[in-house]
Amino acid sequence: MSKKLVLLFLLAFFGFAGVARAQSAHPYGPPIALAAAKRAAAAAVAAAKAHKFVPYVVAIVDPAGLLVYFERMDNAQYASIPIAIDKAKSAALFRRPTKVWEDLVTKGATRLLGLRGAVPSEGGVPLVSGGKIIGAIGASAGTPQQDGIVAKAGAETIK
Repeated sequence: MSKKLVLLFLLAFFGFAGVARAQSAHPYGPPIALAAAKRAAAAAVAAAKAHKFVPYVVAIVDPAGLLVYFERMDNAQYASIPIAIDKAKSAALFRRPTKVWEDLVTKGATRLLGLRGAVPSEGGVPLVSGGKIIGAIGASAGTPQQDGIVAKAGAETIK
C-alpha cells in the first residue's frame, strides 16, 4: 500500500474511534428512584399551593420518557394530564427544558412545531443528579410561566 493510503486508513480508523468514544459519553444516569420522584412531585405541588395557583398536575418520567410517578391535585383540569406527561417526556428525551422550544417558537422558529415530541411550552424540566439526567418533571394547569415555577420547584429537590 502506498503511504498516502495507509495514512488515510489510520486517520479514518482513529477518527471513527474518536467518534465512538464521544458517543459513549452517556448523558443519562440511572433512572430516578420512586422516592425521589415522589419528593420532586411533592415540592412541585407545594409550590403550586404556596403561590395560590390553580390545582396542578405533575408528572415525573425516567430518562426514556416513561412515567415513574404522577400526581393530580383535586379539581385539576383533565386536559393537563397528558400535557404534564408530554412536557416531562420532552424534557427528558431532548435533554433540555421545554422553555427552550417555547422561546424558539416565539422568535419565529415555527418549523419546530413539527419536531415530534418537542413541547413548546414552559413546564418541562430535566432532573439532573451528579451531572447526569435521571428523568424529568412536567407540570401543567396554569400559565406557561406558572408551569415553569412549579416544575422548577420539583427539579430543585434533585441533587
